[in-house]
Amino acid sequence: MSQLPLFDPQKIAVSQVDHHLPAVPLHAFTAEALQARFTRPPVWQPELVRERKFLERAPAQAAVLLALVMRDEPTVLLTQRTAHMSTHSGQIAFAGGKCDPEDLNVTATALREAQEEVGLDARHVQVLGTLPEYITGSAFFVTPVVAMVSPQMNLQSNPDEVADTFEVPLAFLMNPAHHRWHRFEHEGVNREWLSMPYQDGPHLRFIWGATAGMLRNFYRFMSA
Repeated sequence: MSQLPLFDPQKIAVSQVDHHLPAVPLHAFTAEALQARFTRPPVWQPELVRERKFLERAPAQAAVLLALVMRDEPTVLLTQRTAHMSTHSGQIAFAGGKCDPEDLNVTATALREAQEEVGLDARHVQVLGTLPEYITGSAFFVTPVVAMVSPQMNLQSNPDEVADTFEVPLAFLMNPAHHRWHRFEHEGVNREWLSMPYQDGPHLRFIWGATAGMLRNFYRFMSA
């Protein structure tokens, strides 16, 4: 049972915006630079590791695909979950999900889930590596698998799981001037999270929670 009341995260006041932190330079987003960073990773620490628990359920291992679509200006592929999902319904997320016993490793999980959710064929994906595990308040132990994806991909979303797919410029997400902190108090417990809202034409893509947290860790990795 959830320990949090229903609330609209977009209506929670912004407590801080990280204008003081530098953006990752554009030259870091080339295929060569990304491959070099994962081949020779810097010394760094993830900033966000564990959310406060808000759901009583058995822990589950999971993986997501942090897919970098290698356009002239690289983007990140994201999905909006359908409204009827049992956890995190309607939220913006990476393609991904729980690890199956048949999966060889977390990379296999991420690739399988991306194929099942958005029809992303593994032949269009070049895996770079993984980021540290992120533990959600709903007890998912999530490993982000970072990969470069060909813009020639053909996507076909699974309507049972995905309401929409879209892309956000990587440069936007790797600029902390777009990272907003929120604080929410319930029954004396303070919770804090990030949001990275992106205006996508007529759509406001409100990226927050675990997805924003993993993107923040990717920023720390890229800027170290």
